Amino acid sequence: MSLRRKLLLVALCTLALPVAGWLYVRQMETLLREGQAQALLASARAVARSLVVTGAVRPHDAGGWYVQQADNPITVDGYGDDWAPLTPWSQSLAIPAQQHGRLLLAQDSGGLYLYATVPDTRRTRADAGDADALAADHLILALGNANGQRRYLLASAAPGQSIAKPLDPPVAGLPDQLAAQWQEDGSGYQVELRLPHNPPPRTLGVGAYVAAAGGDPLAVDVRPLLSYSDTLSGELARLAPDHVQARVLASQGWLLARSGRLDTAPGVGGQPGWFASLIYRSLLATRLEDANLWSQDVPRLDTPEIRQARAGRPVSVWRNGEERGSVVLAAAVPIGAAGRVDGVLLLEQASRSVPLLANRALFGLLLTSFGVLLVAGGILLAFATRLSLRLGRLRNAAERAQLNDGRLDGLFAQGRFPMTDAPDEIGDLARSFERLFVVVDGYTDYLRTLASKLSHELNTPLAIVKSSLDNLEHALREPALREPALRDPALQEPAALASGAQPYLARARDGVARLGTLVRAMSEASRMERSIGAAEPEDVDLRDVVRGCADAYRALIGTRRLDCELPAAPLRMHCAPELIAQALDKLFDNAVSFAPADGWLRLRLRALDGGAEIELANQGPLLPQAMHGRLFDSLVSLRDKATPGDTPHLGLGLYVVRLVAERHGGAALAHNLDDGSGVAFLLRLRSMPRQRLSAERQPR
Repeated sequence: MSLRRKLLLVALCTLALPVAGWLYVRQMETLLREGQAQALLASARAVARSLVVTGAVRPHDAGGWYVQQADNPITVDGYGDDWAPLTPWSQSLAIPAQQHGRLLLAQDSGGLYLYATVPDTRRTRADAGDADALAADHLILALGNANGQRRYLLASAAPGQSIAKPLDPPVAGLPDQLAAQWQEDGSGYQVELRLPHNPPPRTLGVGAYVAAAGGDPLAVDVRPLLSYSDTLSGELARLAPDHVQARVLASQGWLLARSGRLDTAPGVGGQPGWFASLIYRSLLATRLEDANLWSQDVPRLDTPEIRQARAGRPVSVWRNGEERGSVVLAAAVPIGAAGRVDGVLLLEQASRSVPLLANRALFGLLLTSFGVLLVAGGILLAFATRLSLRLGRLRNAAERAQLNDGRLDGLFAQGRFPMTDAPDEIGDLARSFERLFVVVDGYTDYLRTLASKLSHELNTPLAIVKSSLDNLEHALREPALREPALRDPALQEPAALASGAQPYLARARDGVARLGTLVRAMSEASRMERSIGAAEPEDVDLRDVVRGCADAYRALIGTRRLDCELPAAPLRMHCAPELIAQALDKLFDNAVSFAPADGWLRLRLRALDGGAEIELANQGPLLPQAMHGRLFDSLVSLRDKATPGDTPHLGLGLYVVRLVAERHGGAALAHNLDDGSGVAFLLRLRSMPRQRLSAERQPR
């Protein structure tokens, strides 16, 4: 983790202040909400008691048929197109041994209407005037007023207009017949008719008989008619608190009266705007119910708070309003006396004071806390940025100070190490780096020149040892040359030295030869490093270099097979072709020495992104796992070094290959082939940088 991030984490510790304040504001908001909920519940109880005292909600309204308000005129034609907006609130019509039918009642300025749908796939048809009408599919309607009740039989043998037949004696105020429209489809039949409107009936009974299901053909479900009451709404408006929407519901949830409107538009009448409401809901009000869809202008409510109030339990709930960003407090209490629930009173209030107070407290706290946090964080970030830049500058200087071979790149020739004059700890670190690089540069220079110094110093002792061995052998042979009896008669040459002295002389000469070879190789390696560093690049087609080397190698491999794979397109690079050919010579010499007499070699050139790759693979023994990381180091070899008389192999060839690859900005790699048949050596190269020639060099 970077230093700036660490200091930023330290600055974030100041967030403990706004977090503690946020917890306090949440606790305060909870208390405010509980207080507002208790106040609204108290108001709802007082209004409910007043409604009971005035008798605004009648006890017999509990299970009535509800008459909805139709927004558009209704045409009596037997089809349900005019009833589509009212269909979601249809009422269930019980049918024995059948699925329930649906009943809709509505009124407009022109009258009171009924629409019933009865599921019946096996029709038994008859007109209402037929003798067997009660045995066919039919509807029984019962209308009641203050004078009594009268039933009507409604049946039809075919779709179209049908006249209901009265089943009871005449009753004052009730019609002698009812005209209806009867329509059918594959699922059943629909009946639509207009009921008496002036005055409307007090009760309505509806019974559906399906002949295929059986049952009582005269059964009818009689209930009082319920509808929205303007008189009750006016009474409710006088009792309800200000800025509160009040609704009186029957025990089944049907709307009987309403006063006020729930104004939840953001920013209106003190209601919090959408951003303030979003902050309130996200950070403070964690216990909000979802908005009740279709609960604002509907004839029936069936929400959880309404169900609890119908069960006799007053309840309050906070929920999201239907408008975006609004918050609503709802309180529902039962209306009734002596343990009887005749209806439900629902009071709803758009929350203003609680969110506003909580938001103001929270915003004030957050602004102060975040202001302190931003100032502290900005100061720490600026300090961390400056510190990171200084450390990055020190790191870059340390990375550029030395080359791969340990030499300094001239950084100190232009001046001292950066930031060594700083008085703080970074200045101490820079001065320590400077002293370290000076020491490392001196030691590296000593190591680089050690080989040439040793080769120069060892030449004289080696010459002395070699001349001493020659003199010793001559001294041992002189007695034999003076005495003829010791001569070999066949060769006329001095006899061989004593059997005990000859092996020691041979071993001494072999050791001197090996030591001389080592000294010459060390000197050659030093010259090679200087020559590789001084090589001048040029633009060449690398295919010509590899092809020329392959042609020359075929004459040296004997019975072995050499395959050369080159790309079809030219592969031009700015490189040193002599060095590349020299590296290939070293790789070829290594491959031939390990490949069997009837084996194979493969030379392949591939283009890479920004460079090229040369691969020389040979059949033969695999590389030991321990040698993969140090195979290209100096004086490392896998060949047998203990055979007397052979020319010693010093392991400088692959070291030269590595130097050539590094001179070209690449790398030298080796790995065993996947099929285990041999070894592959890779020489990855990149174009060397182009050097600018200056007219004259500035003196140092």
